[in-house]
Amino acid sequence: MKTDKKELMWHIPLLIAVFIQLWPIVFMISTSLKDMDQIFQATLNPLPFPPTFDNYTTVLEDFPLLTYIYNTFIIAAGTTAMKVITSVLAAFAFIYYDFKYKETIFNSMLLTFFIPVTVLIMPNYLLMSKLNLLNHPLGVMLPAFADGMGIFLMRQTMRGIPKALLEAAILDGAKPFVILRRVILPLIKPSVIAVAILFFINSWNEYFWPLLVLQDKDMYTLPLALQMFISAEGGSEWGIAMAVAVLTSLPPLILYVFCQKFILNTFMQSGVKG
Repeated sequence: MKTDKKELMWHIPLLIAVFIQLWPIVFMISTSLKDMDQIFQATLNPLPFPPTFDNYTTVLEDFPLLTYIYNTFIIAAGTTAMKVITSVLAAFAFIYYDFKYKETIFNSMLLTFFIPVTVLIMPNYLLMSKLNLLNHPLGVMLPAFADGMGIFLMRQTMRGIPKALLEAAILDGAKPFVILRRVILPLIKPSVIAVAILFFINSWNEYFWPLLVLQDKDMYTLPLALQMFISAEGGSEWGIAMAVAVLTSLPPLILYVFCQKFILNTFMQSGVKG
């Protein structure tokens, strides 16, 4: 009985934490189903009476949603692909090649975790300006083509591959990239998928850097387009804005729901084999 009480005492703060995490999502969905009068009269009421889909109808009919989805997908997919490639190649080099200062370089790469993103904004912006990539999707993607966390996770995953497999491939005369493609990648495929999903979600939700690079509204991503309905002068169309937010959140949310097993396993492996 005492054990049950102790477990219950632990469950209560966990349930409170879950509620705090889920409340913004409930609020977003609820507000998207309210008309303007309900939004201001019953702001904290999560149950719209009656619910209305007028906000979604407005978004789908009068808002170039497909254009913004296309822009966001191109940037997120391109960034994800390059991050995965550089992470796998760099991790392969750190694990299976011996070269001078390898550990120093790897540890220096880990230090990038502690560099605030705001410190990199100005040099990255000036570099994109010099390359004439402002107001271009490549200008948003290029600074994010390498990721220290991805390299770390891929390295930790590759460390779990038995050396005997690689030695057998080397004895058979396989070249390094053949070993990577035919031996290593099939074994770490779930981790690659997990890291790719995390990269895609982060790129999909990126706001501040695209805001600096993209000036043309036709090239906006979904997070930037959402800002169009929120006015500093108070004329915000909150119902429509929340409808856009719901539609914006669906793709990464669906990805995470179907692939969360890969993500959890990857972080568990990186913690155990680190």
